[in-house]
Amino acid sequence: MQPTVAAPESVTWRVHLDRAMWVAGVRALMLQALHPIAMQGIWQRSDFRSDPTGRLLRTAHFVAVTTYGSLAEADTLGEHIRRVHRSLSFTDPATGNLHRVDQHDLLVWVHCAEVSSYLETCQRAGLGLSDADLDRYLDEQAHTATYVGLAPGDVPRNVADMRRYLAAVRPSLRATPEARQAVRFLLWPKVPEHLAWLAPLKPLWFPVGALSYATLPAWARRAYGMLPEVPGADAAATAGLRALRSGLNRVPERYYNLIFDEATVRSANEARERLLAAGYQVENESRSLRSLTTFRSPRIPGPRTPAEA
Repeated sequence: MQPTVAAPESVTWRVHLDRAMWVAGVRALMLQALHPIAMQGIWQRSDFRSDPTGRLLRTAHFVAVTTYGSLAEADTLGEHIRRVHRSLSFTDPATGNLHRVDQHDLLVWVHCAEVSSYLETCQRAGLGLSDADLDRYLDEQAHTATYVGLAPGDVPRNVADMRRYLAAVRPSLRATPEARQAVRFLLWPKVPEHLAWLAPLKPLWFPVGALSYATLPAWARRAYGMLPEVPGADAAATAGLRALRSGLNRVPERYYNLIFDEATVRSANEARERLLAAGYQVENESRSLRSLTTFRSPRIPGPRTPAEA
């Protein structure tokens, strides 16, 4: 059995373990909020308003488990998410229509807003990805969609299809009062109780939130109209994103992991043990304060010579 849902050689692993994912994850939430019906589901049926940071950390845990968790771990988490979503519904105040949280088109939107944000942000931050890598990532993420109740064929599996999907859905997107409030929460979130010791460092979050907003498509920023637009904003956002990623990459892993929930860190430690047992090797084992653990694939034995047979 494979040791992790995604192999260390996969594009998924490279993207999801990149430290620009903090900006990517917040950007994804800001983009998701532009879907009026999906935003009502979040507004009415989640604790986003009281604990936006918790929502982000739960998303980070889902990404972690569906990347380097075991197959059983990911299946269990996916089953839990689907069960919770099946039990939830909400009303669209604009129409009075009742919607399910696990409504097919809403699940597709959330998936596409997330993976397109992850891919675009990490690439823009400096993660070297070829055109083939971009398509491969989206194809790999079609499997991740199954954990929330979709089929692989329900979501775009290459860049061209993703662009077509986003172009098709764009006319239905707009910044509602709830969406703007959500962005305010994300720009200046509440510090969760278990991270209370980080409260004095809260001002350091603002660059993450501001970059998440600045890396949204220009039309999305215009729709929100919450931060000033300046000439050369896109170039400045890219430069800022690369600088932030460079800084985060210098943070030793042992300190960086303090941000995550205990369950997420435990999943990472268990993944390391499974990979080592499967023959992978830690490439940077000698670095006591490494910023990121990297793995080398098991060596595949070559054909034996007659003398070895």
